[in-house]
Amino acid sequence: MRILLSLTFIAAALAPQAPDATLPPATAHVRLVADGLGTQAYQCTLTGTTFAWVYKEPLSDLFDPKTHQPVGTHTIGPTWTWSDGSAITGTVLKTVPSTDPNALPWLLLETHSPGTPGALADITYVRRSDTQAGTAPTSACDGDHLNNIAKVPYKATYTFYASN
Repeated sequence: MRILLSLTFIAAALAPQAPDATLPPATAHVRLVADGLGTQAYQCTLTGTTFAWVYKEPLSDLFDPKTHQPVGTHTIGPTWTWSDGSAITGTVLKTVPSTDPNALPWLLLETHSPGTPGALADITYVRRSDTQAGTAPTSACDGDHLNNIAKVPYKATYTFYASN
């Protein structure tokens, strides 16, 4: 029995892992990586007869993971703006829950650029991974809190990919 359990454990450990759905196509290459540190804002809203915290917007600063110097921002849109003025907006393609139930999901976003030259000009995908915290508040959302905004701290890694 012990041998069977050991073999089962070893087989499970060696089983191929499912590929991460938030990875971009193999033709995309990493151009930039930034650590995002900021908040996710939620608003206490009434829909019909149900009160709930509804996602409103992100507001974070982006930092170079090696130098820890600021390189840009991440705001509503979702939009990323680099310190050189270039900017992109993303559309969510894939979502994968974080292994931590208190952390934001990991995302793959396809990007759209307004044509501003700079570091983000040729970025086609953004991946949010390694998330920490940032989920909707667990505090009361009721008539006494209607329209209140809660800013929940979070941290994530943003990887910017180009397809050429």
